[in-house]
Amino acid sequence: MTTDEQQIREQVERWAAAVHAGDLDAVLADHADDVVMFDVPSPYDGVRGLAAYRETWPPFFRWQAGGAMFEIVSLDVTAGDDVAFAHALLRCDTADGLARNPESRLRLTIGLRKENGRWVVAHEHHSFPHTD
Repeated sequence: MTTDEQQIREQVERWAAAVHAGDLDAVLADHADDVVMFDVPSPYDGVRGLAAYRETWPPFFRWQAGGAMFEIVSLDVTAGDDVAFAHALLRCDTADGLARNPESRLRLTIGLRKENGRWVVAHEHHSFPHTD
């Protein structure tokens, strides 16, 4: 694993820990000002910009405060000189939800770029498989 890949892995792990802790400042810390996120809930065309990204988190934190889990199960990182991507599977549900479907996983894909020697998240995509 390259140094950049290790740095990105640690960055994603810090982000996931911040999400689980409900620490909004830490969740936002390594995101580009022009971040684009496609999330599980609407809007269908995603959110664009750090301010819009920030607004998506408080409802999730309220839901998570009821005892939900947000935990990385697997994480893979590929890094070039100035762009990189990571994809991960996470447990993201309540205890009851995971008891009903223990294999349920949130799918996460992150696109990063290097700005002034620092990796920032430029794109984030969350999804669950359609199970009907």
